[in-house]
Amino acid sequence: MRKTLALLVSLLLFSWGAGAQKAEPYLKADELPDATQFLPPPPMPGTPVYIQDTAMYFYAKKHLRTKERAARAIEEATTDVDTMALLFSGAFGRELSREKTPHTLQLLRRSIRTFRLGATRPKKAHMRMRPFVYYGDGTLLPAEEEHARNTGSYPSGHAVRGWGMALVLSALNPERQDALLKMGYEWGQSRVIAGYHWQSDVDASRFLASACFARMQNCEAYLEDFEKAKRELE
Repeated sequence: MRKTLALLVSLLLFSWGAGAQKAEPYLKADELPDATQFLPPPPMPGTPVYIQDTAMYFYAKKHLRTKERAARAIEEATTDVDTMALLFSGAFGRELSREKTPHTLQLLRRSIRTFRLGATRPKKAHMRMRPFVYYGDGTLLPAEEEHARNTGSYPSGHAVRGWGMALVLSALNPERQDALLKMGYEWGQSRVIAGYHWQSDVDASRFLASACFARMQNCEAYLEDFEKAKRELE
């Protein structure tokens, strides 16, 4: 079902073409919480958190890459918001798509851009080596390894997106909050299972997304789009 949804949105995006207007973040980078000020730096070798990162990397590689869970990790590597929305539709309780819920999709596109923008500063500041590079291993997404090899691991941009989407959708539909938050949590774990992130990268991303979400509650443009989405869903 999830693969069918992902394929459907890919075909829809292709049919609409690449000329769609790119969603702008709700806030500028200097208006968002500075994670280099409130999050600790990546753990140093020998510290308890670093030891946990190492243990989790090998545990995920050996025990969590089942056929079903690995397929999910590959699927959740998408950064396309329309695809993400369709994948979250089951947890949300109804289809979220450009055709059926355009205002909700606009809210999600701009929100996800905002969450991801919040991760830019700490990524550049720390430039943490990814686990698959550190250990010289392969990943579940070999086609993306070359690009990711020289990009920072801390925090995880994918996990920021997944947890951020879960927060926005939970606010829109609190009756489904448990299922949505569980999906947002597993979205981040998919990055550990795929071999692209340490566990502490993903954990930091959840704090960062939550901080950005709190800041967005004082953004007039976000609140206006949120109300449009609520009316649409009602």
